[in-house]
Amino acid sequence: MLHSALLNVMVKAARRAGRGLKRDLGEVENLQVSLKGPANFVTVADKRAEEAIYSELAKGRPGYGFIGEEGGTREGTDKSHVWIVDPLDGTTNFLHGMPHFAVSIALRRDDTVVAGLVYNPANDDLFLAEKGKGAFLNDQRLRVASRKKLSEAVIACGLPHLGRGNFEVASQEMAVLQPKVAGLRRFGAAALDLAWVAAGRFDGFWERNLGAWDMAAGMILVREAGGFVSDFTGGDDIFGTGNIIAGNEHIHHELVSALKPIGN
Repeated sequence: MLHSALLNVMVKAARRAGRGLKRDLGEVENLQVSLKGPANFVTVADKRAEEAIYSELAKGRPGYGFIGEEGGTREGTDKSHVWIVDPLDGTTNFLHGMPHFAVSIALRRDDTVVAGLVYNPANDDLFLAEKGKGAFLNDQRLRVASRKKLSEAVIACGLPHLGRGNFEVASQEMAVLQPKVAGLRRFGAAALDLAWVAAGRFDGFWERNLGAWDMAAGMILVREAGGFVSDFTGGDDIFGTGNIIAGNEHIHHELVSALKPIGN
């Protein structure tokens, strides 16, 4: 499939980082049996992937700014364009040798995300979207699922864990939604959760306390696949709050209605 010059730059960067991560995943699986464990190795793999992405993007679009989960903000001479990058979303999965993780790259022009990519090197799933041009998985056009009832929906979510998140709020969310849905899933990689909403694999998704790099690419994927994305009030302050709800029109509305009264 032919891509725009912009998406070609992003794909080249993602595949370069992905080759290294796929190789490193094999090493992590070997390190599971060692006494020291793979944690230090994964930290190096994460940073190495970000540098590979930065190098490739800077070559293709010199002057653009860069916000990475690992390396922070790097100012560019072009103040209108900023890359938002998570080189390894799903680090805990990767740490345990689970092949469910992704490279996430988005481009923000002024205040609008105009392109996004989510790439899982383990199975070669490449999700792409460009503003006004639709969302794709490899060569297949994506549409969000059409289910209208929570009772028929499988919803993805994030859950708090040691050192992160509000357990009381999460318990309230579970109590409200578990009786209403066909199933809840927690797969541990927000960028892929959003990409799977765009692909219709999940009917909806919510999570709190995310970084821009976790959400930016997935947001445009969902929107370009015909879905809706908002903060927990139904507004647009997603990056400001770090909270996100996604789904088709009906499921998104139901999730906002259920979750808005909790913890806001």
